[in-house]
Amino acid sequence: MYDLKIWFLLFIFYSFVGWIIEIINVSFMEKKLVNRGFLIGPYCPVYGIGAVLMLLILNKYAKDPKVVFGMGILICGTLEYLTSYIMERLFKARWWDYSKNKFNLNGRICLLNLILFGLGGVILICFVNPTILNIVKFWPQIVLNIISLIILILFLSDICISFKIIFEFKNLASSIRKDSTEEIKERVKSILKAKSIFSRRLINSFPNLQLRLKQYTNKRKKIAK
Repeated sequence: MYDLKIWFLLFIFYSFVGWIIEIINVSFMEKKLVNRGFLIGPYCPVYGIGAVLMLLILNKYAKDPKVVFGMGILICGTLEYLTSYIMERLFKARWWDYSKNKFNLNGRICLLNLILFGLGGVILICFVNPTILNIVKFWPQIVLNIISLIILILFLSDICISFKIIFEFKNLASSIRKDSTEEIKERVKSILKAKSIFSRRLINSFPNLQLRLKQYTNKRKKIAK
């Protein structure tokens, strides 16, 4: 129902909204300002992807908030679980952990977040997105094309830089010769903080980052024996 550039701009907008939500939430819990997100720019793509998926699937149910609520829980809960699993497998790191929250599933999703996802879906489908489209439809196509192109270039550049840093994080973690997972984590953090402002941005975004390094630790202990 929208052309590609509108979908892309919606994805970026809701990624930005998610970034703001994450900053508020994590800063409140940490009692200090935390610039959240594993990319350098002001966006959390998982929120943008979740919003776009809900729009694609649930727009036809805009007049039935109960369906939107339930499907919003299912869509975003599945997305968050899969994102956590894939990122942990890919980068050997746990980027968030809800193990301390009640009614969680493997620390990847929890009941409170699922309820918030459902409410967010209702607000998105029934109120926010129609308002945004009513504003955007008055913008000239040339303006939309220019804005989309500029943001796309910046976004793709951000992905390349951020993933390079994240893979560097993974490689550092596996190469440092220590027997303590916690010591390895702190050592990797100190190295990356010293490297560049972008590396420090990643580390500061996830103050409680948990590395999956037991396999490396156990392997070294076996070799030492």
